[in-house]
Formats: sequence, C-alpha cells, structure tokens
Amino acid sequence: MGRRIGVLNYKGGTAKTTTVVNLGAGLALRGARVLCVDLDPQGSLATCLGVRYTYSLAHLLLGQVDARSCIVRARENLDIIAGDSSLLHAEGELWRLGDSGLARQILAQRMQGLDNLYRYVIVDFSPSASILSESGLHYVRELIVPVSTNYLGLIGVRQVIGTLRNLSQVPGHRVHLYLIVPTIYSRQVRQDREVLGLLQHHFAGRVTHPIRASVKLLEAPSHHKTIYEYSPRSSAADDYHRLVERVMRDG
Repeated sequence: MGRRIGVLNYKGGTAKTTTVVNLGAGLALRGARVLCVDLDPQGSLATCLGVRYTYSLAHLLLGQVDARSCIVRARENLDIIAGDSSLLHAEGELWRLGDSGLARQILAQRMQGLDNLYRYVIVDFSPSASILSESGLHYVRELIVPVSTNYLGLIGVRQVIGTLRNLSQVPGHRVHLYLIVPTIYSRQVRQDREVLGLLQHHFAGRVTHPIRASVKLLEAPSHHKTIYEYSPRSSAADDYHRLVERVMRDG
C-alpha cells in the first residue's frame, strides 16, 4: 500500500504548493509512481505544472465521476487530481449532507483503490481550516508542515499541532506529524536562524534541512516547470533533492 502524505500549514506563504510540486516531481524522477491531489480551491497545483484537465477533485467529491477519470498525467510517473474554485461548491454540498462524519470520510471513500496504484499520494491542503481539510486529514496518514522561517510562520505550526491533538481523540484516526520543512530560509538573516533553532529544539528529529530562499523557486511556476526542470543546478533543486531523499529513506 502506498504512503498518504499531506502537506499542510494554516498560514499562507509557506511554500506549501511549491513543496508538493517539487517533492512529488523529485520522487517521480527517482522512479516512484506519485499522485498529487489538490484540496485547495486556488487550484495552484495544475497551474504550476501547466496541466489541463476535464474533471477536477470537485467532480470526484460530488460523485459525478470516479477517481480514475480525474487523474491527469503531469510528468512521467507523476499524476495529479486538480483542484479549482469549484471545490467551494463541493464544500457547500458536503455541509448539506447533515452527517458531518460522512462528509469527513468522503475523500477516503472516493480515493479507495488508488493506494495500490501509487507509491506516494501527496495531498496539497488549503491554508484555511474547512470541512475539505478535515476530509483530507481523515485520508492522509502523515503530515509534512512547511514553515517559513519567520515568527509569523510558527503560528501555522501551532494551529496544525492543535488540530492533530483534537484528531487524536477521534476513534480510528491515524494521522501523525511526520516532518517540519523550514522554507524561504536565509542563513544571513538572524531571525531565520533563530526560528530554525526553535523548530529544531521543539521538533527534534522531525526538522529537515531548510529550503533556502531562491528566486528560481519563485520563477519556476510562471514557466509551468518544476525546480528540476527550470534550474536543476540551483540551491533550491539541491534542497528539494535532500527532502526527497529523506522521504524515500523513511519508507
């Protein structure tokens, strides 16, 4: 069975989608079959990879098509299920189900059978808490939290930890904090070094090598390219290769 990994931070600007794109693409380059799923109504995942699609995740959640109909090939070994603004409508329909337990299990139900097709399923969460996010948390088993290395970035971590504490009280719930990924890091900035130190102190063993601030990372999405395609010799490509190696080493 494949690993189900969510990438989540309740604060924007933490390189969340950038991490999904480049972690997924990096794993695919190593020969693993990867599916990335976009739970964010902004729909940045398909935009970053330059992918066109007919059916989005909203069609799947509303039961209009099956999961395989939503899957689009983005790169060799890398597929996606796109998200877009229609997820807002889907979320409204989930609230109308009345049975909140059913709504929170719907992603897991709709994704049944895909674990056997992919070594990794990586879910890109919205930065805001919602019933869609809760549905995603009932589906994934591991959480990666990207954290921009400034003090405001720590707020999102606290919110995620609080959510995990609440979920731990739900019978049968198995998601756990897997990795903290420091992002937009500059060693020359004192605050960045201090925040990195705080993360390493509080989450010993779970903090990865930081993803350094990079203009190339900012430019790559506008060219619909991963960092490995846009600037393969950049520091950012090196940093994401390290993250890929860590994830593969852990199973």
